[in-house]
Amino acid sequence: MAKSKQYSDLSHTPSFIIRSILGTGFFVVLCTIIAFPVLAGLLASFRPGTELIRRGLAIDLNPTTMSLSNYAYLFGGNEDSKKYFMWYKNSLLITVVSVVLTLFICYFVAYGLTMYDFRLKNLLFTLVIATMMVPFEILMLPMYKEVIALHLIDTYAGVIITGLCSASTIFFFRQYLSGLPKELLSAARIDGANEYYISVRIILPLAKPAFASMGILCAMGSWNAILWPLLVLKGAEKFTLPIGLNTLLTPYGNNYDVLIAGSMFGILPIFILFLLFQRYIIDGMTAGAVKG
Repeated sequence: MAKSKQYSDLSHTPSFIIRSILGTGFFVVLCTIIAFPVLAGLLASFRPGTELIRRGLAIDLNPTTMSLSNYAYLFGGNEDSKKYFMWYKNSLLITVVSVVLTLFICYFVAYGLTMYDFRLKNLLFTLVIATMMVPFEILMLPMYKEVIALHLIDTYAGVIITGLCSASTIFFFRQYLSGLPKELLSAARIDGANEYYISVRIILPLAKPAFASMGILCAMGSWNAILWPLLVLKGAEKFTLPIGLNTLLTPYGNNYDVLIAGSMFGILPIFILFLLFQRYIIDGMTAGAVKG
């Protein structure tokens, strides 16, 4: 009660009020800066492409220039619409397969590095972490030669396979699993459970927050990726959404109507994923950052 009363007294001091106002103002400005591109893009998707060329991205609620014509054209079943949803389907397929395989492969790698003691364990983990320091631009050429050697050029597998063992995902899972009591493994082994049962039926359900957090991050990375898919995919029918939208801007004409509306509609999968798993995200992020 004494601490509560002391805090109540401090909350009415001028310095506390000033700090509160400054802190609130800072976060309001920060949120405005972050939200501006999304809001400007959303409003631009309701205006003709000519308005975008003439005025750029601007927050303008002029009802005379706003309509649903861009979205009507996007869902109208025309040639551009068919290509757009073909790219959309390709991105969904690559993202779903990449996320599922990456999460489970990295989970089992991190599980082995965390729950078992063996020789060179720390060295192997150090090598995994060391790969995070190498820029993708340096790895790009050897990865490309590897994909050529495996005859995976212009295939979805060529886009997916090179990113299945992510060092950052392994690191995050290891940090999270390090916070779980190893006594769970001992108790399960005494009860006669095998290693597969322990990792899948006991430890994995406890790692749901980590799966949710890394699932969203991996999905964002795969959904927005453009450089590696651009190198691997050659046929327009296999393009992902970022590559496909980029082809709408050419020296011979720019289809801003589809570009802006398609970009806004392209945010939807990640937004839905975030809404579904947001309750796990904070738990996963904080738990994964506590123990090393």
